[in-house]
Parts: sequence; C-alpha cells; structure tokens
Amino acid sequence: MRFENRAVPIVLAAVLIDTIGFGIVLPVLPALIVRLGRVGIDDATRIAGYMLVAFAVAQFFAGPVLGTLSDRFGRRPVLIASMLAFGADYALMALAPTLAWLFLGRAIAGAAGAVYGPASSVIADVTPVEKRSAAFGYMNAAFGIGFIIGPALGGVLAGFGPRAPFIAAAVLALGNAAVMVALMPESLARAHRRPFRWRDAHIVGAFKPLFKTGNAAPLLLATVMWMLANMVYPTTWAFWATIRFHWSPGAVGWSLAYVGLVTAIVQIFVIAPTIGRIGDRGALIVGLLCAITGFLAFAFVQVGWQVYVIMLPAALQGFVAPALKGLLSRRIGPTQQGALQGGLGSMSSVASVISPFLMTQALAAGVERGFPGGAFLLAASFAVIALGIVVWTVLQPVPPTTGAVAEA
Repeated sequence: MRFENRAVPIVLAAVLIDTIGFGIVLPVLPALIVRLGRVGIDDATRIAGYMLVAFAVAQFFAGPVLGTLSDRFGRRPVLIASMLAFGADYALMALAPTLAWLFLGRAIAGAAGAVYGPASSVIADVTPVEKRSAAFGYMNAAFGIGFIIGPALGGVLAGFGPRAPFIAAAVLALGNAAVMVALMPESLARAHRRPFRWRDAHIVGAFKPLFKTGNAAPLLLATVMWMLANMVYPTTWAFWATIRFHWSPGAVGWSLAYVGLVTAIVQIFVIAPTIGRIGDRGALIVGLLCAITGFLAFAFVQVGWQVYVIMLPAALQGFVAPALKGLLSRRIGPTQQGALQGGLGSMSSVASVISPFLMTQALAAGVERGFPGGAFLLAASFAVIALGIVVWTVLQPVPPTTGAVAEA
C-alpha cells in the first residue's frame, strides 16, 4: 500500500503499538483488582466496570481538549505528550499499591487515550479527500490488529506476574514516543492553526463548525446510532456464544480472533478499492446493509459453524466508520479537523458506557424468553435507524460552505 505522506504510516504504527499496550493489560486486570482490593472475582468484575466508566468519562472530556490543542500547536507535540502520559500511566499502574491508584491510572489512560482524535487529524491533514476514508480504514485495521495481538501477548506475560504486562505496556508507549520524536513530521501547516479557546474545547464546541454545513447533524446522529450498534460485539459476544452454543473460553477466543482477522482484511484490502469505485456514501450504505444482515443472522443463527460463514459478509460493515469519518471531515476546513476528531472520540466514549448496559440488558431479557439473540436485534434496530438517516441525507442537497471541502 502507498501513503500520501510519511506521517501516515508512523501514526498507524503508533495506533497499533498503543493498542497492543492497552490490550496487554486486559488479561491480568481481574487478578490485580482481586489482589489489591482483597475481593472475590464477582466484586472484581463490578470494580472493573467502574474503572471502565472512569476511563470513558476521562476520554469524553479530554477528547475535544486534545483535538483543539492539536489545532493550535500541531499534531506532533500532542501525540508525543499523550504517548509519554501513557508510558507514565502504565508504570504507575505497575507499581500501584491500592485500588485508588488503579482508578487514577485508568482515568489518566482515558485522557491520554483521547489521542486517537489527533491521530485521525494527521490523516485528514495529509490525505486527499477522495482517499481519506480508506486511510481511516487503515487506522481502524491497526486498532483491530492491536487488540488481537495485545491480549495474546498479555496472556503470555501474565506468567511473570500480574504487573509484568503493565511494565511491558509502559515500555511500548515510551518507545512509541521516542519514535515519534525521531521520525514523525508535523502535518498541520502553521497557516491552518487557530487559537485555543476553552469554549471550543468540549463536545458541543467541537461540532459547532459542522452545524454551519448542510446535513451534518443527521450524519452525527447516524454516527451515534452506529457506535451504539457496533458495541454489541465486544459487549455481548462471549456471553452470547457461551449461552447459544455452549462454547468453551478457548472457542470464544478463537471466534474473536477470526472476527478481528476478517475485519482487518476488509479494512486493509477492500475499503480503498471499494470507495474508489462507489464513493464514501455508496460504501456507507453497503456497509450498513451488510451490518444489518449480519446482526439479524447472528440473532437467529442455530449452529456454531454458521457464525464463521456469517462473519464474511458481515465484516463489510467495516466500511461504515471510515466512510462516516470521511464524510464528516469533508464538511469542515483544515483548521477544525482536530476538534472534529476529538469530538468523535468523545461520542465514542459515551457510546462505550451506554451501549454495554443496553446490550447486556437486551441479551438477558432475550435469554429469559428463550431467545439469546436479543442484543443483536437491538443492534440491528440501531443500524436500521442509521441507514434511514444516511439514505435521507444522501437525497438532500449539500449547500456550499466556506472552508469546507465540497463533497464528491
């Protein structure tokens, strides 16, 4: 694959390494909570849920701040500072003497994790609009591959103790920062920078420029619906597969690895040529149709091996997130890209709190009625709403706006 600027592969490698570092600690987090909190595994699960909320809340507030800072000072210093914060945070968690320190570490990780906004902004800065969605797809692929490698590596390192993966994650993050210092160019030209204002450094301020362009609000609503729908996989897959097919933890793990692999293949090899042929909007509609089909098929699937077949067309839902990002980024000028991407990160953090609750409740309600596919029906409903919004938006004319890139 060819990139328009050498900053892109560096950012993609940074996302990959950072996600590996995040995933490394997941296998040992329950044991560390049990040890530090002197609680049973049931209570540790609840505590881990509270930590997830702390992570998401910190990311919600930090996303627009980091994005707006990157619009003021450039992407490079913000990315480097975030990687340094990640490294310090994992080192802190490796040495944490109490649960309170772990909570502090998760909050810092959430704030530093908002770095995906500036990382996406690098892609928006240096990639032509017609290739931007494909580049966002590569970023999603790096994120997905990192979540395949990270937990597997964390499981191996867990043999050296529950704190060893945190040390490894700290080393990865600090090494990542060093590579950025040495090799990464700045992608935001000084002419495109703007003053930092706290009144812009929140989710409403981040999206304010979008509301000056046609049909931006419906696209944002479609994005929220998609974020809620797509969370069905990480939230309920393991429980659903265990209940529906009586799979062992090993079988669940292999199925997740397969999902990650197929999704990454789509992101790397399929998105770019498809968008080149049918455009962002066409790819978005195809992706949502495949997602809805996949959700419904998973809701009613009867035999375990069919899951692997269904995932092949369902993986084309990988078009959705990059196409939405691409369409939204076209609607504003270069001075606002950081704020936009930071705002999208905040929306994602909200979805990561709301959707797990909705999906798990739908799964439980369905199981009580003898139908384990309730969560996937709910996900299909969200995706249908997103598709309806997108189709309606496509039919509406987009008036020209100052500073925004005209949509092809």
